[in-house]
Amino acid sequence: MKILVTGGAGFIGSNYIRMVLQEHTDTEIVNLDALTYAGNLENLADIENDPRYTFIKADMTNAAQVRSVFEAHPNLDAILNFAAESHVDRSLHVGADAFIQTNIAGTQHLLDACRTFKIGRFLQVSTDEVYGSLGPEGRFTETTPLTPNNPYSATKAAADFMVRAAARSYKLDAVTTRCSNNFGPYQFPEKLIPLMIANALEEKPLPVYGDGMHVRDWIYVEDHCRGIDLVLRQGQSGEIYNIGSMHDIPNLELVKTLLAKLGKSESLITFVQDRPGHDRRYAMDALKIQRELGWAPRYSFEQAMQKTIDWYLTHRDWLEHVRSGQYSVYYEKMYSQRAKA
Repeated sequence: MKILVTGGAGFIGSNYIRMVLQEHTDTEIVNLDALTYAGNLENLADIENDPRYTFIKADMTNAAQVRSVFEAHPNLDAILNFAAESHVDRSLHVGADAFIQTNIAGTQHLLDACRTFKIGRFLQVSTDEVYGSLGPEGRFTETTPLTPNNPYSATKAAADFMVRAAARSYKLDAVTTRCSNNFGPYQFPEKLIPLMIANALEEKPLPVYGDGMHVRDWIYVEDHCRGIDLVLRQGQSGEIYNIGSMHDIPNLELVKTLLAKLGKSESLITFVQDRPGHDRRYAMDALKIQRELGWAPRYSFEQAMQKTIDWYLTHRDWLEHVRSGQYSVYYEKMYSQRAKA
């Protein structure tokens, strides 16, 4: 199998690529990434010389660039669309334009190329945030109506609808996965867990929105990636699969757990003004993928959290590069000379 992965230099995409190359010796990966602020080739430094891996710097918001990638790799079997502008705060405070261009227009360019070049399968990596906010009871299922509440989730919902439309209108072999909050190695430190770890290590305040009682379902990134790969290879065409650990806890409890494991005082917690339209609760029902495809998380929340903390403690240089912006130097160092050769 030969797979085009978009956004493969990001957090989840890089973990997926590494996992697939380790576990599927018959699989090749082409990684298309624009290397925007969260795209970091240091995430894949350990596999960059694998003959089954190819990196292409390209922007999927540019239809001509997308087409050129497909022309250069005409024998692709599948597309996995990880690429997305994904941080809610950025969508609220910086603006929605980049989210519209990447998440909606970029997805459509991929869908168009998929049809033109007759690619076997398209997998859209989506999010539980498209469902909106839950009350105190219940869980999101695959049939829960989409009611996004911020620009990021609205653009992801729109992308999901474009995938659905392509499947229905053109009989495209497409599947969609929607996952809960991920954590693990290589996560950009604007996200909650790596941000809290980084601040705690430096004895800096840990900012917690509102009263800290916003509930999220947390899943280890490796478990998410295994679910995605299973859907890619065995999922039924046209279907949606929720992926989640069904371990939902308030943010404040999560932060206190991190502090305890790091041996830091809870006095570092600082409550800050809540963000606009902050969804109160997410909780995923992942019974469909468990029942139909036999997927289940390999790691408990406690195991995954300890693995994550241990990784950041032993990769302080990676964390420093990302927080200082030095990660962007890696591309120039490793790839600019290759491009000129």
